[in-house]
Amino acid sequence: MPLGSTADIVTSASRDRRGAGAFNVVQLEHAEAIVSGAARAGAPVILQISENTVRYHGGLEPVALATLSVARQASVPVAVHLDHAESPELVHEAVRLGFTSVMFDASSLAYDENVAATAAVVAHCHARAVWVEAELGEVGGKDGAHAPGARTDPTEAASFVAATGVDALAVAVGTSHAMLTQDARLDFELVRRLGERVPVPLVLHGSSGVPDADLTRAVAAGITKVNIATRLSQAFTAAVRAYLDAHPSDVDTRAYLGRAREVVAAEVSRLLQVLGSGR
Repeated sequence: MPLGSTADIVTSASRDRRGAGAFNVVQLEHAEAIVSGAARAGAPVILQISENTVRYHGGLEPVALATLSVARQASVPVAVHLDHAESPELVHEAVRLGFTSVMFDASSLAYDENVAATAAVVAHCHARAVWVEAELGEVGGKDGAHAPGARTDPTEAASFVAATGVDALAVAVGTSHAMLTQDARLDFELVRRLGERVPVPLVLHGSSGVPDADLTRAVAAGITKVNIATRLSQAFTAAVRAYLDAHPSDVDTRAYLGRAREVVAAEVSRLLQVLGSGR
């Protein structure tokens, strides 16, 4: 199947009031697991590569080409997205490599600087038919640059979208990145007001910290794209630990990584159903 389009996946989910699942890839097993889980659920999915993962691999191209290859072999639509890029140069590289979308994060800048930097990225990407997500009202837990109590103002958000031309907006409504427990408290009334004022799909970052029932409720309130990373890392790591505890003499990495891949695939399939995208 040809590479999926983030724009198509998110637009369709927004129209049908479903959540578009966007899951982070750290290594090849993650990409394979996410695609396998999406195929089981019969749902499209977005594979995300973050700037932190790029640093881990020492560059974008190796992990990007592997992820793009997995996406193109899928039996369901799979898009590949650059997540939380703070560098315009990294955005440009992702576009050259064939990503269908990018998330440019200039939220640590002053508002006017964020607008200017984001608008420049949007102009570059739209000229190449690439969809752009941005962020306003910092989402908590990101390298100390974001205040956990921050909230996105609906009026400012509408102005930001008009000034930059972004295709989707990540909003601060009570989540925080890298949460290990599911006890984030979402401001559903704020989600509703943002949905009324902002003319593009809303994105929830830090979704791993949100209980399943509240993820479903967030989508009903107006969230479309739902980013999940830490929950998959927890499932992956727990599976590896359990396998090695049960097989302490096993040194074949395919055995424990394969088990982790299977566990993550099952979790992805389950989460897509929570978001209303799975069958």
